[in-house]
Amino acid sequence: MNIKNVIVDKEDKVATVKINRPEKLNTLSIDTLNDLKMAFKLLAKDEFIHVIVVTGEGDKSFAAGADISELNQLNEDSGFNFSKNGQEVFDIIEKYNKPVIAAVNGYALGGGCELALACHIRFASENAKFGQPEVNLGIIPGFGGTQRLSKLINKSLALEMILSGQHINAAEAYRIGLVNKIFKQEELLPKTLEFAKLIAQKGQIAIRGAIQAINLSFELQPGEGENLEAKLFAECCQSKDFHEGTTAFLEKRKPVFSNK
Repeated sequence: MNIKNVIVDKEDKVATVKINRPEKLNTLSIDTLNDLKMAFKLLAKDEFIHVIVVTGEGDKSFAAGADISELNQLNEDSGFNFSKNGQEVFDIIEKYNKPVIAAVNGYALGGGCELALACHIRFASENAKFGQPEVNLGIIPGFGGTQRLSKLINKSLALEMILSGQHINAAEAYRIGLVNKIFKQEELLPKTLEFAKLIAQKGQIAIRGAIQAINLSFELQPGEGENLEAKLFAECCQSKDFHEGTTAFLEKRKPVFSNK
């Protein structure tokens, strides 16, 4: 299937998914959302790719929200479908069993901020701007922003961002826990890829288990979460990777994981 608004590059077990609409500040049109969905579905089947990095083309914008010309045409029925489609795409990313890292290289507004929130880890450039300005358009975040932002930072700060519609800079996003690290613009993608390749070298059975356990910790009761953790831990213990990892540690050498 043709993917026109997203570029996918692969190197050393890492795929870079780049939104490619720089003339529109990488806004998330319906076609772009569908392209993202297709890219992630294809990469899920690629056993040679262990980590995904998401970024935007150019040095101004990660993704500057939805396409306003499309939003302007929505009514109640089409608005519901538009919201559910975006939620579906970002749910795929959040629940992905391979690590997904956002390299936020500029504006991450509206749907762009929600895309970053759906990723497992967020790195940002010094010029990055985050915001949920939907109230300025008479709507609310519709791609999961009201749910993920309050869990990632806290309810009060999420309400402040969403109700004011104001942007925050990278330093403030780091202070409140919205991003993990900040880099100079020219260092952002190289540093993100360096970190992605570090994860890609680990045993992927353990990586998948960790993502699943942490994601479900928000849905399960404490006892249920610990039972899931024990189950996933036990599954790791019967893998070849577990034997290789522990043996390599005892032999003082670097492990070579087979992901089996």
